[in-house]
Amino acid sequence: MATYRYFTWAFVVTVLGLMLGAWLGWNSTGTLSGALQIFFICAVLAVLEISLSFDNAIVNANKLKDMTPKWQHRFLTWGILIAVFGMRIIFPLAIVALAANIAPVAAVQLAINEPAEYARIMNEAHVSIAAFGGTFLMMVGLSFFFNEEKDVHWVHFIENRLARFAGVKGVEIAFVLILVLVFSSFLERSVAETFIYSAIYGLLTFLVVEILGSALDASHEALADAAKGGLGAFLYLEVLDASFSFDGVIGAFALSQNLFVIAIGLGIGAMYVRSMTIMLVEKGTLSEYRFLEHGAFWAILILSVIMFAQTLFHIPEVVTGLFGAALIGVALWSSILWNRANLHREIVAVNGPA
Repeated sequence: MATYRYFTWAFVVTVLGLMLGAWLGWNSTGTLSGALQIFFICAVLAVLEISLSFDNAIVNANKLKDMTPKWQHRFLTWGILIAVFGMRIIFPLAIVALAANIAPVAAVQLAINEPAEYARIMNEAHVSIAAFGGTFLMMVGLSFFFNEEKDVHWVHFIENRLARFAGVKGVEIAFVLILVLVFSSFLERSVAETFIYSAIYGLLTFLVVEILGSALDASHEALADAAKGGLGAFLYLEVLDASFSFDGVIGAFALSQNLFVIAIGLGIGAMYVRSMTIMLVEKGTLSEYRFLEHGAFWAILILSVIMFAQTLFHIPEVVTGLFGAALIGVALWSSILWNRANLHREIVAVNGPA
């Protein structure tokens, strides 16, 4: 299949989404400049989401390739509904409802009638979200590197040593808790307590998803004789998607305070992430470029630390996204160089030196 065909639905959603954004701008301002402004904001939010979530597509593809075709289809259909409507609309509304102690309907009315107040409440919840999401993502990244069976290393002098420590029980958890305590020591007491509690909930969520996923997949395999990667893997990927979405949703309020504009822009970006995931699985890109996955997990680790750091000072989301994309680009280039070097060795082995 031609590469562009993987993005057909993403292109369709882009056109419809940008048209809807322009209509919202026209409807709210009654001017062409207002329509163009919202159109532009939606486009920027889509690019922001893609840059922040490119590593998410790689990690999703790594997990998705081991899932059964049925669960792959469910993730790519149900999952996109959860990603767009759940994380970009329902999640922010739930945060505001809990933070302001108001009913969900009141949160919707607040988003429509008082967007500035809605954005303020979301921003006040940033510490909890950053601690929770950062901890979950850090556990995801460390689980990849603290792996005794991992024999391919990109940053060899670091990854090789991390793999050696994989046999020490709880080493990832200890590492995360130490970082949580270090960052919390720089926060005010009340904020530090919120940070620590949220981080613990993020850690527990990761462990529960891992345990539940293993149990569900084992049960599914025993009952249906299915390949690995069923309901448990689906749940894992959904929580992972949510963690990647935290910083994008919060950061989007810097560009717009309108919940629906944010949902349109980030929803467009989410469609491209799904399309990239499908392409990576079907084309076998991860196996073709051996260090691409490593770059994604390094980007996840750095993103998790950035989320922690954002509780201390502001880091523009554009910088975060570009840094992650650059890291993956370096990993891709390293993979290409490795492929060329090994192809040359094979030619020399067969034909002898020139």
